[in-house]
Amino acid sequence: MLFVKVDELKPGMRLGKPIYNKNGVLLYDRDTKLTMQAIYGIKNFRLLGLYILEPAEPVPPMSEDDINFERFQTMAVFSIREDLDLIDSGKKDKGLDWLCSLIIKNYGDLNHKINFVQSLRSSEDYIYKHVLNVAILSAIIAGQMGFPVGRINLLVKSAILHDIGALKLQQLPDAEDLDDGTKEVVKKNTQETLDQYGDLDEEVLRLITQMQELYTRESDAEIPAGLKESVNANILYVADAYDRMTAMKSFEEPTSEVKAVRELLADEERYNKKIVNALIHGISILYPGVCVELSNGEKGLVITGNEENIFEPTVLDFRNNNLYDLSDPSVKQTVEIADVMKTMDNRIKLDKSLLEEYQAN
Repeated sequence: MLFVKVDELKPGMRLGKPIYNKNGVLLYDRDTKLTMQAIYGIKNFRLLGLYILEPAEPVPPMSEDDINFERFQTMAVFSIREDLDLIDSGKKDKGLDWLCSLIIKNYGDLNHKINFVQSLRSSEDYIYKHVLNVAILSAIIAGQMGFPVGRINLLVKSAILHDIGALKLQQLPDAEDLDDGTKEVVKKNTQETLDQYGDLDEEVLRLITQMQELYTRESDAEIPAGLKESVNANILYVADAYDRMTAMKSFEEPTSEVKAVRELLADEERYNKKIVNALIHGISILYPGVCVELSNGEKGLVITGNEENIFEPTVLDFRNNNLYDLSDPSVKQTVEIADVMKTMDNRIKLDKSLLEEYQAN
């Protein structure tokens, strides 16, 4: 699979990922051959580029959940762009409450983990995609922690609005971390924009302020007791950090899910461990069929997951067929998972055929 900039698209190229309109209607499915008319239409979507299948490349597998997640993301970004731009210009939004309820319905009460797949973003759409993902992740975390719908709604609405001040910057940020001066400008802009909006629950404004205090404080500064005890603000903070780490950017490789979660767990002073664990229980990271890189330099396949510690699954070594039970203390002293392997479009690389072959033996 190749990433091709929009201006370099040519008739006959095959799509690697589907394209939807703002209502979630499928316009072009995977494996569709582009025509000149389709290319002209695609340019109107303001996309940075498309993932294109190589000439002999088969269509990669996607589950129904993956397809629905990608469709929802596309539809929601259109809606968020419209609402945030209206609020930023001092007008009333058209569908913020509707979108919040839809996010809660889809992700606030999951009975299974989802594949949280990042899509490519640019400086033009970074904020819209970022706040959507923070909202979805917050709903997932809150659902895992058993929060009532009203409290999840507070989190989701706050997540969508928490970075609206960035829209007033001359150029929208597309970096994982902003410099301290820019963070303060975004914080000030957000507060002014939401104060002028004047139609928000005080709890939403308070929560956004608390989250921004967590985000803008110096890394070695002690967290005030009140902020540390604000579970809602810390959920937004963890969701925001995870999305910034794993976001697909046009200028650099994203941090993998494995490395991002390890970083969050390693810094308990900044990131609430209970909240990070709720995130881990809501998204799929190391599950059967996932291809991984091992600390001994080998590559392998996850055969069975480990719900108690996702970093300790059973892995099959590709080169010598060794089976590593990483929950065994004697094994994990010599080998552990270094990272997951990824496809070009940032999806976790799977080898279901090898998994099925192993399970059949």
